Amino acid sequence: MKTLASLIALAIAMPAAAQTLAVTHAEAWTMEGDAPVKDATIVIENGRIVSVAAGGVAPADARVIDARGKPVTPGLVNGATQIGLVEIAGSSDTVDTSSADDRNPGYDVSRALNGNSTLVSLARADGLTRALVYPSPSRRAPFNGEPAFARLRDGVDILDVANVGVYTVIGGGAWDRIGSRAAQWDSLRNALTEAKRKADGPPAAEGKKDRKRPSPPPHGGPGGRHGGEELLAAVLRGEVPLAIQTHRESDIRQAASLAADFGIRVIIVGGAEAWRVADQLAAAKVAVIVDPQVNLPFNFDQLGARQDNAALLAKAGVMVAVGQAGGVIHTNYNAGMGLREGAGIAVANGLPYAEALKAVTVNPLAIWGRGGGTLTPGADADLVIWDGDPLEPSTNALSVIVEGRETAIRSRQDQLAERYREVR
Repeated sequence: MKTLASLIALAIAMPAAAQTLAVTHAEAWTMEGDAPVKDATIVIENGRIVSVAAGGVAPADARVIDARGKPVTPGLVNGATQIGLVEIAGSSDTVDTSSADDRNPGYDVSRALNGNSTLVSLARADGLTRALVYPSPSRRAPFNGEPAFARLRDGVDILDVANVGVYTVIGGGAWDRIGSRAAQWDSLRNALTEAKRKADGPPAAEGKKDRKRPSPPPHGGPGGRHGGEELLAAVLRGEVPLAIQTHRESDIRQAASLAADFGIRVIIVGGAEAWRVADQLAAAKVAVIVDPQVNLPFNFDQLGARQDNAALLAKAGVMVAVGQAGGVIHTNYNAGMGLREGAGIAVANGLPYAEALKAVTVNPLAIWGRGGGTLTPGADADLVIWDGDPLEPSTNALSVIVEGRETAIRSRQDQLAERYREVR
């Protein structure tokens, strides 16, 4: 692998400052079909893909990377992780996953994202270029807060877009202090009903208060919302989705009913027993973010867990993405490797290969309302050159390009291996 990486590095023919980049002789998975484009030339300018053509010619002024026939995919996207919010779970000063403010149901995780985390560089080295970062449960059941999208570029600032949805948890013991899960569903429905009542007809006095609301967050997302409550109004308007982390069949049926009753976009995160409700989820257009590595229940909510969950959901017409891959450890500490391994396991259990690639590229972006994740003209230039099948754990990323720029793919593990090589 190192020899090939060196050859690719030597194939770079122009200075790094050039604005135009061309990847030649690529097996390009554009995600527009079920097969790659052979011997493709991918031209990139100013952070976007200009063209993808079989046998295409690189522009004369382009910096050229010869992929030597190896697979090139869009940058991988983790549909649900907490990378950038946690470094070491046992050291509380490195954990920023939740809010303890019981006065406010909202928690904007984007303000805590840390691009200098060693976990970020490790995930980037495994081909991860974007990730949905979600909050843990707050003090206001059943809300966690507002997730954000991270862009794994070099440097400390990895925020892509903040406030991309509202994140909740039902079941699994997260809200035992407010009683049964029936109370949890009531709490969620009451919050949506109250938000709808305010949106439908606020009294004149409240209208004056609305004009005093703070400015939108500086990093994007739908404008004018704060504290979680205003983002619920955006959920009702269909601008952002409501994510419900839950696993039990009865809860997943409740989620599908909620989507129909309020006419909102709902995402199931986890969904170990979602395969049992596949047809209802497809009819309600509820997407599911799954961990294909789950083959044993972690708790009683997951008794129906099976590794062909993703395949059964996709066959029924449910949009599926991979997230929380590899369980509580790998979800954050191997957010890239866990994602690839999970998608590979999904293929081994019946999910078509092209669908598995979509589950780690275009689908998570579509589910969270972002779009993109393709190798097509006009798309963001996030892509990865691999030395083999990207869904095989033993495969390595040779080059990771984010926003049209090659990024560092040396992780802390690489540095430690180099430091202690002589000791061995």
